[in-house]
Amino acid sequence: MVYYLGKDVRVYITTETDEAGVKIVSDEVEVIAGGDTATHFAHKLNAAGCAAGSTDFEVSDLTGVDVGIGVQDEDISYIGGVNVLKAEIKKETTVSLTRKKSDSEWDRIYCGVVDTSHLWDSTVTDVGARWGVSYDGTSAYKISNGLFSPVDHIDSSGEKTFGYRVHVRLKTGGQVLSIPGCVISGHTVSINGDGTSEETLEFSSNIDPKIHATLGDVSRLSADDL
Repeated sequence: MVYYLGKDVRVYITTETDEAGVKIVSDEVEVIAGGDTATHFAHKLNAAGCAAGSTDFEVSDLTGVDVGIGVQDEDISYIGGVNVLKAEIKKETTVSLTRKKSDSEWDRIYCGVVDTSHLWDSTVTDVGARWGVSYDGTSAYKISNGLFSPVDHIDSSGEKTFGYRVHVRLKTGGQVLSIPGCVISGHTVSINGDGTSEETLEFSSNIDPKIHATLGDVSRLSADDL
């Protein structure tokens, strides 16, 4: 687990497609086709919006960032063998973002409400936007309800769009850790003794993190990743 103070990093949240972003409109979650240049939760997957020095799309009022990188192992033992084999099953990466609470954006993203015209399934309304977006196969992007396979989350070209991508960039040195295919796994709000409120949004992913010198790696997810 690595902990960064909010003043030491810039954090950007993007979708897994370069064709759509996610934002709050009138207290409801909506998909913004083509991305967005204004207030947003997740911009489209575009390196230009997260370039060095850019503050247009970074998470504001951050106080801390926790990053945990590990693997899930399975114990395998053999008859007559003394040692137990630790076989790696999949990666486990978690990111917890903590910020000063100033609005209801993260509450809406985690719990809803989603605009009915942006729902993947209009009969399932009590969901947030925890699994990213997917193209509906006909005309538009919709907020996933998490009830279909990650490999079936696609864009208009068939590229995979499951989850979000969290980019953590050091202010000194500029190195970037990008965690693709993240789902939002938790949201908590705390009130400190002096009356200020903080909230934490938790992301988790089972895909290898990407480490690079600049935010230039916007390669798409593959079926093998998912």
